[in-house]
Parts: sequence; C-alpha cells; structure tokens
Amino acid sequence: MDADRTDAVRALLQETEQAHGTYEATELKGVYDQEWARWYAAYLVDHGLGALLGRQVAVDEVVEHLAGGFAEYSSIEPTPSEGWADYLARRMTSASDPS
Repeated sequence: MDADRTDAVRALLQETEQAHGTYEATELKGVYDQEWARWYAAYLVDHGLGALLGRQVAVDEVVEHLAGGFAEYSSIEPTPSEGWADYLARRMTSASDPS
C-alpha cells in the first residue's frame, strides 16, 4: 500500500468531513444528515477520489465503503486509537490495491 496515497485519501476525507459539517449547519439547519454517506460519496468522487485510488469509482461503490467502514470502525472494541478518517483511508486504499 502506498502511504502517500493513503495520506491523500485521508486528507480528502477530512476535507469532506469539514464540508459536510458546513452543509449540515447551513443547509440542514443543524439536523443530522441520515444520508451522510451518499453526500460524502458524491463529494469524494467530485473531488478526485478516483484519481487518488488510481481507478474510476462510482458514488454507490463509495457509499458502500463509507457506510460499511464506518459501521466496522464504530464496532471495534476497544475504540481504535486511529481516527475514523485514518481507518477509512487505509481501508479504501487497500481495497484498491491490485496485489
């Protein structure tokens, strides 16, 4: 796995988290976004996730990675020391590795 690629995906996930926070605060007036994974996926795809992974990605594929990865991360006991963006970036880039 390429550490630079994982770092770039992590940075994009963190950017997405900040943009989504703004979206929830302004557009949704502070209401929790039940469709957060779809919003994140669209943002990630629009902002170059495919280029970072080295292949084309579809929003639905990314939704599955996000929702499944977040559920998996949330169920780990004890709570992981790495943040969710680190965990998901590692998971997403390893899923893209051809090896």
